[in-house]
Amino acid sequence: MKPLKECRDMLVAELLGRPALPEAAADPLRPIFASLLAGRSVNEGVLPATLGLAPHVFQRLWEEYFPGSHLRLGNGSAEDIPELTDIINLLLEYRHGQRESESWMAQIVAWGCAGRDHLWQDLGLADRGELSTLMTTAFPALAALNTGDMKWKKFIYRHYCARDGIYVCPAPSCGVCADYAKCFAPEE
Repeated sequence: MKPLKECRDMLVAELLGRPALPEAAADPLRPIFASLLAGRSVNEGVLPATLGLAPHVFQRLWEEYFPGSHLRLGNGSAEDIPELTDIINLLLEYRHGQRESESWMAQIVAWGCAGRDHLWQDLGLADRGELSTLMTTAFPALAALNTGDMKWKKFIYRHYCARDGIYVCPAPSCGVCADYAKCFAPEE
């Protein structure tokens, strides 16, 4: 049995080696989609088997970005969160506006917020750097607001709550938190 990281890396490489449609092949989010699928395939993260996308949209993702046989994907343990639609809408407001895949990514990231770990872990990504790439590519204006290098899930919730005037927010009061140094630490 291969170690998980090696298995995951092989899956990502296999997916990226598939002959995607030209527009999909040129999409800078394609490697992130590959990582999301590989992560879900090795049971990392909390996303549903469709990554939180509608089944017909998920099928398009496979056909356009990674044609061929599907990886075996199971459902993760995402919780129901009442603010899911609000988080999707927030992300959509900040999408770069270049590709439809950014809308897909808004749904996926919002579903990742339904877990209890760091967002990159709940999404099943390999590391926080992949999440930063996702955010700066799909939602550059929102990413630019994260000037303190706050961890992404906390940042998204803080922005959501501040924007909507929600004073009792699921995000912590970062300035007085014992984990402040961890959350505002540079990426590893």
